Amino acid sequence: MTAEPSPKLESFYTQQSRRPTQGDVVNLMFLCGKSQRQIETWFRLRRQQDRPCQTRKFGEAAWRFFFYLVAFIAGLTCLVDAPWFWDLRECWRQYPVQPMQRVHYWYYMLELGFYGSLLLRISVDIKRKDFKEQVVHHLATIFLLSFSYCANYIRIGTLVMLLHDSSDILLESAKMFNYGSGWRKVCDTLFVVFTVVFLLTRLVIFPSKIIHTTLVLSMEMFQPFAGYYCFNLLLMVLQALHVFWAGLILRMVYKFLKGKLEKDERSDEDTDLEVDRGEEVQEGDYYQKTSKDTQNYKLPPLSNSCVLNNLTNHRASIADNMRKAQ
Repeated sequence: MTAEPSPKLESFYTQQSRRPTQGDVVNLMFLCGKSQRQIETWFRLRRQQDRPCQTRKFGEAAWRFFFYLVAFIAGLTCLVDAPWFWDLRECWRQYPVQPMQRVHYWYYMLELGFYGSLLLRISVDIKRKDFKEQVVHHLATIFLLSFSYCANYIRIGTLVMLLHDSSDILLESAKMFNYGSGWRKVCDTLFVVFTVVFLLTRLVIFPSKIIHTTLVLSMEMFQPFAGYYCFNLLLMVLQALHVFWAGLILRMVYKFLKGKLEKDERSDEDTDLEVDRGEEVQEGDYYQKTSKDTQNYKLPPLSNSCVLNNLTNHRASIADNMRKAQ
């Protein structure tokens, strides 16, 4: 069901607010010649039209899954033979004179181009609850990649990218099964695996290995300089975002175990759905109450009418019997 065309309401919806106040509704009533209920219904239907469809959500998840899969395979292929993949102290040995291989250069360009595209597309992608956190994450990642490339922190930078891509693959694949096929069991299984991998990589390995390497082990090879503090600050920003998203994921896990998980905690629909459903419930209660009040209003006259009819019939019957007796 869609909202009927109304240029005045559409202008207010797009230019001022998607949720008019009571005063706005009164002004729109005089402006459009509609009742309060018609205006509120129009805005609710109009908000429903703007909600993203499942096909669009599936498309966004699919292209991100494809990139993360390609990036993870490419990163793992070019790092599995690298000495710093097995020994983190190799990240700083002979620094800053560390030659960069061509495969690592293209790995960097691939990741930098992808996160740059995410930042450019964020205004047209589906807007989530964590929109601001996503912007901070993309900016921090781009600065981190750019700075690590300029400061020749290539070795530790490749490990950071590979670590992040490992869990993102599972997240986007779970979204694809959720939005596309409706295979709930497969989606739930992928979500559980993603939760374990995310918590392990972002809250255990990242701070204990990556951040520890940049903060402590690097000090064994060279004295800190301005880039040392900048690089570690960006890593700390990423870690703070990891903690924020871990809270959302654990909240989803709690709902999943309780059997109440219906959608992504980051979903753009949450606020609108809750409000619109609340409006529908209130309207339902209103009409139910009105119907009951109307019935209660009609019952007394109806009962009185029945009593009067019974009395009239009873008197007529008595009068008829008396005439027959005479």
